[in-house]
Amino acid sequence: MAGEVAGAAQGPDGSSPVDFLGLHRYPDPHQVPLKRRWCALRTTHAHTSKDLGPENLFVGVGSDEAIDTLLRCFCVPGRDRIVVCPPTYGMYAVAAQVNDVALVRVPLRPPPEFGLDVAGIAAALTREPDVKLVYVTSPGNPTGGLLAKADVRALLEHPTWNGIVVVDEAYIDFSPDEAASLAEWVLEWPNLVVLQTLSKAFGMAGIRLGAAFAAAPVARLLNSMKPPYNVSSPTSQLALRALSDAGVARMHAHRDQLLAQRDRLVAALPRIPGIGALPGGRDGNFLLFEVLNTRGEPDNVAALKVYQRLAETKQVVVRFRGKEPGCLGCLRITLGTEDEVTHLLAALEGILAAVHAESSVPADEEAREVEASAVVA
Repeated sequence: MAGEVAGAAQGPDGSSPVDFLGLHRYPDPHQVPLKRRWCALRTTHAHTSKDLGPENLFVGVGSDEAIDTLLRCFCVPGRDRIVVCPPTYGMYAVAAQVNDVALVRVPLRPPPEFGLDVAGIAAALTREPDVKLVYVTSPGNPTGGLLAKADVRALLEHPTWNGIVVVDEAYIDFSPDEAASLAEWVLEWPNLVVLQTLSKAFGMAGIRLGAAFAAAPVARLLNSMKPPYNVSSPTSQLALRALSDAGVARMHAHRDQLLAQRDRLVAALPRIPGIGALPGGRDGNFLLFEVLNTRGEPDNVAALKVYQRLAETKQVVVRFRGKEPGCLGCLRITLGTEDEVTHLLAALEGILAAVHAESSVPADEEAREVEASAVVA
């Protein structure tokens, strides 16, 4: 058509096209326009009068690249350690193992709060001189709640420890608190790094783009360690559109639809016989819930049966979290569309009724977990 650019793809809403003609050239190694736009989104002045700028940002292949780069930047393999707070995102342990960095585990406080054990973490930082990083998630995964800002601040202000607190905010845009993000705090605390991603609320997991907000000297170190062209040109252009005013408005509209289903699940799940407490928070795009046995107790064997049958007979894939601290008998379900939630609720009710009707024969939990995971895979 006249006026169109060959090799360009225009958005369905008439927004600026994504230009695919430049693929014969290497991408921008610095990504300043992308960084500027992401910083503008997170500069809310809720925590400081200062403005975030491109000098405060590292962008990479999902948050996972930032997790790995932080380990390579600050930890000596075979000597240093990191603190993790289970139940939490499993990639911290994977990246630590790859980099030959040991873990110090300080579990979260018991449900329903799942808050940071500030005293326990502080004691570990005092006791373990080789701890260089503390990884925490807010909202928690799989716990779903925001961490108390006072708790994060207490870690940042530890009197003797000289390391970095990493707050992973992958699910931050699902929180009803518009000032929930601590990205601006990096302008006040040089020992803070805040991770974010476009994979969750923005719905762009396929482009693999994450970011680390940090004080300028820390961001400079991270950027000096990345491959020069780690973010492709199509990824950059698609991310610029997602972070535009129109893109953010679309994200908010989509998010609001999901949150309506979260409210629906919060009301409906406790009414299903065999579902117990919802021990996590309400700040993510998922919910954690207990599966009960016939005695009304949270039970991993019952949860694994439900987990397997949902996948095998109803094509519904949830996450089994029963082996993690404070999560006995728990499954984690990601929010879906109205029709998907309707399907889930009916499937859960029928499967739980069948599980409870079966004779209660003791089961090998480990074997059941292996079998259920094979079905889901």
